[in-house]
Amino acid sequence: MNPTPLINLLFKPRQKAISSYYCEAEHIQNKVLKRLLKDAEDTEWGKKYNYSGIGTYEQFCKNVPIQTYEEIKQYVERMRRGEKDILWPGEVKWFAKSSGTTNDKSKFIPVSKEGLKDIHYAGGRDAVALYMLANPNSKMFSGKGLILGGSHSPNYNLSSSLVGDLSAILIENVNPLVNLVRVPEKKIALLSDFEEKMEKIARSTMDQNVTNLSGVPSWMLAVIKHMLEIKGTNDLTEIWPNLEVFFHGGVAFTPYREQYKKIIPTPNMHYMETYNASEGFFGLQNDLTDSSMMLMIDYGVFYEFIPMDELDSENPNIVPLWGVEKNKNYAMVISTSCGLWRYLIGDTVRFTNTSPYKFVISGRTKHFINAFGEELMVDNAEQGLKKSCDATGAQITDYTAAPVFMDSNAKCRHQWLIEFSQMPDSLEHFSELLDSSLQQINSDYEAKRHKNITLQPLEIIVARENLFHDWLKEKGKLGGQHKVPRLSNNRDYIDELLSLNK
Repeated sequence: MNPTPLINLLFKPRQKAISSYYCEAEHIQNKVLKRLLKDAEDTEWGKKYNYSGIGTYEQFCKNVPIQTYEEIKQYVERMRRGEKDILWPGEVKWFAKSSGTTNDKSKFIPVSKEGLKDIHYAGGRDAVALYMLANPNSKMFSGKGLILGGSHSPNYNLSSSLVGDLSAILIENVNPLVNLVRVPEKKIALLSDFEEKMEKIARSTMDQNVTNLSGVPSWMLAVIKHMLEIKGTNDLTEIWPNLEVFFHGGVAFTPYREQYKKIIPTPNMHYMETYNASEGFFGLQNDLTDSSMMLMIDYGVFYEFIPMDELDSENPNIVPLWGVEKNKNYAMVISTSCGLWRYLIGDTVRFTNTSPYKFVISGRTKHFINAFGEELMVDNAEQGLKKSCDATGAQITDYTAAPVFMDSNAKCRHQWLIEFSQMPDSLEHFSELLDSSLQQINSDYEAKRHKNITLQPLEIIVARENLFHDWLKEKGKLGGQHKVPRLSNNRDYIDELLSLNK
């Protein structure tokens, strides 16, 4: 029996509500802001910035400055020690340890009960709602979902207070009914040792009827490959014949897409991108044929955006959602029901549509290469790599890139360290294609490459097998939401990796 059509009826009201995104975005976002301000007006932060006296978005901008983590760190630390009514009403007991990069400096993002419900779990609900809408013939609930999470630990030994990966906090607090349709069991899902977790997940789920996957593409791929090795097959559909969708997020899917297609060789498999960060759940694909995501505007999140070319200016032109333009890179600023206020999240987005508001994640405010004025963003890199892989038959496991400021011949260039799961037909051809593709995609890069005056052709170094895995393991950052930094404006990451590439 397939209960999916019956369960889908429960999502119909929500599917209808999301349709209001097309024409009521400004109204919806203003309601969110008003509610957030009202809820927090009696907190220490709300009193400091006179939330009770704010009636308009313009007043909100005037009263509250833009924040980075360093500026709220002292408040978060007090919250972690059990103080109440600081950034958000009451006591916040959960803190997501943000690991957007391999930076040793951790950020602890407060996750309130309200934020857990009206941001993170709302996003999970809507992922299913929009998938059902896009795929009405789904049989997803005829089996179980494999949800790959991280781990958590006690927070300063306070009662019921946890710190760890957001995914672990979500699994720990999920409605018990959800556990009936998910694997593995909680004690396995929350293991801290990723290699032990990978082994136990593979063993405990490979004989289950798994219909859907949720997790970070890189870590999910490691689990799947281990399972395939145990089973002695290269085809995941032999293990899970009813698998139909992967809800993925955390890192760009482009480098992994062909590898997933290879091990799941069925036209019935769907891939749905989600934007669920430690700071909040922000976006979902509503059209499986369009890689851009719909901004989820009626959660406990109010959005603002800073044009990237103004990010470092003293008075940047900060705009609300209804002030954004298409095809322009913005740094995203959020105010949330977890107590983040005008918080610069560190991600950059580019809108592809404004009715509804749809976007792609274009990179990080600190992860790009602009050593020579080329302004190379992560989405440029992903597009260029895809074109090069498509043309040469290559498949990529991981990569990072950084500038070479000047070599012994006084030449400057970009250096790419790439781990291939399948080598291109010609590395020289791949390099040429990547370089030419980046010039087509990015006019600033093209200008700097003109006649090799500023930048020489890019250089590719082939990484040994498991280089990035070993690097992350050395840092104690296997699994969870840990990511390899794709682009860097300095050589800190790439030089560490090159020293291990032997």
